[in-house]
Amino acid sequence: MTASPIFWRATAVAVVVVMALLAGWAVGRLTARPGVPGEGSPEAGFARDMQVHHLQAVDMSMIVRDRTEDPDIGQLAYDIARSQQQQSGQMFGWLSVWGLPQAGSEQPMVWAGSSHGAHGGKAMNGASGLTSMPGMATPQDLARLRQSDGTEAERLYLELMIEHHGAGVDMAEAVLARTDDRAVTSLARSIATAQQSEIEYMEVLLAGRR
Repeated sequence: MTASPIFWRATAVAVVVVMALLAGWAVGRLTARPGVPGEGSPEAGFARDMQVHHLQAVDMSMIVRDRTEDPDIGQLAYDIARSQQQQSGQMFGWLSVWGLPQAGSEQPMVWAGSSHGAHGGKAMNGASGLTSMPGMATPQDLARLRQSDGTEAERLYLELMIEHHGAGVDMAEAVLARTDDRAVTSLARSIATAQQSEIEYMEVLLAGRR
């Protein structure tokens, strides 16, 4: 049931390469067109921040799949890892098409307004110091997850992922209020709907482990 870390890293690389290749032919034309998101735009900020957010969810999901024998948790973790890896590749492709670097100079969540970044956020160490990203597990949280097994690992994963998903819904709704880009609005709506549904399911699973 468990896919190896090497498999997921290879999958991530393959997704990124395919998206970059598909984007390459369009970069020149699209970046010259009016209306393409630019540096500092909500769309660019969302694509960068949500990639970081999604990839941590992938990491947590692969950790718990190695620490549980429960088929419901295993399937949930697989579904989250697969969907969020694919969506991360999609957002990587946007930035390539828009002619923008994958990393920006602004702090996380600036695109959503100064107050949004602090909502439900945990402090995390970024390249430029202490920054805030909503719902992110701390290094200490991840260490606890790696050190736990069975029901304890399942409970901790569900608690962390419910908070993580809640913040992901908030981020999706924030960009929906700030963009009319069709690709961005389509993905953001999909994220908000899917993650809210998964939150409700995870709350049921967590209630059975208390």
